[in-house]
Amino acid sequence: MVHAFIMVKTAAGKSEDLLSEIRALERVASAHIVAGNYDIIAEVHADEMYDILEAVSSNVQGLDGVTDTKTYIAMD
Repeated sequence: MVHAFIMVKTAAGKSEDLLSEIRALERVASAHIVAGNYDIIAEVHADEMYDILEAVSSNVQGLDGVTDTKTYIAMD
């Protein structure tokens, strides 16, 4: 099992709407609005690294209002 954290930057005023959309994605275990350089952090669980790539590139980055993402793979 692969675990990752996806940091998401959103367009102004889009964080709350995007939070519910991100939480509804298949591989997202949890997501929260956070303070700092990014607006949302999502925890993703998948069977393989390819599934993480798909979750980020096809699902999260494809949402209207997402301006940037950064993915961190958990090492434990």
